[in-house]
Amino acid sequence: MRATATVRTIALCLLAGTALAGCGAGGTGEEKSAGVILDEANATMRKLDSVTVDITNRTTSGGTVTSHLVTDLDGRCSSRTTWSGGGVLEQIRLGTTDYVRPNRAYLQKWKKKPGVTGDRKLWVKTPVDPASSGGDGLTSCERPFDSFGTARKGGSTRLGGTRAVEVIVTDKADKEGTYTFYVAEDGEPYLLKTVYESAAQRTTTSFSGFDEPLNLRAPKPDEVLSTEG
Repeated sequence: MRATATVRTIALCLLAGTALAGCGAGGTGEEKSAGVILDEANATMRKLDSVTVDITNRTTSGGTVTSHLVTDLDGRCSSRTTWSGGGVLEQIRLGTTDYVRPNRAYLQKWKKKPGVTGDRKLWVKTPVDPASSGGDGLTSCERPFDSFGTARKGGSTRLGGTRAVEVIVTDKADKEGTYTFYVAEDGEPYLLKTVYESAAQRTTTSFSGFDEPLNLRAPKPDEVLSTEG
């Protein structure tokens, strides 16, 4: 009976000439679980040669931080981070070298240099610090696309014209927060957006520019102030 049912399913798929439920790999007709959907999305994202990441982080006590990152997910990326207090930090990372350009508000608040006047027009060239925790505002080119916690399916929606399925994740390590992952249903199962929400924080991360060419280069020599040597 099982063999007969399998032959019948294959015949229907051939006659239809298109994808039907159950006509995919394995022909089981079973819907993918939330965990499988998320695993496939993360695996797809890890294989990318480049991606654009836009993050908005709002907290009830610390204002808003936004960042725009273009990265090869390895050692080459550029970013611009903006704080609601007016601070801006630009960064270009090329392998083991960082080029950073803070504005006046960033230097006054985060580098404790209140006497600074005028915005910084020169980039500062400095070696990448492998031990940096990111507290100075510098961004790593890498992104962790890993599954965790307990996943369940949410609804379906459209993001920028692309159909997406919601995967809602809760984690014992963070009992106050909930993660919602939006995975593309059309074409490659790209991760389109994630939203983390708790009583004190909301972080939205959007992904775009999948495998688009990266035009990253160092600033011109006359735009760089070197701190090496």
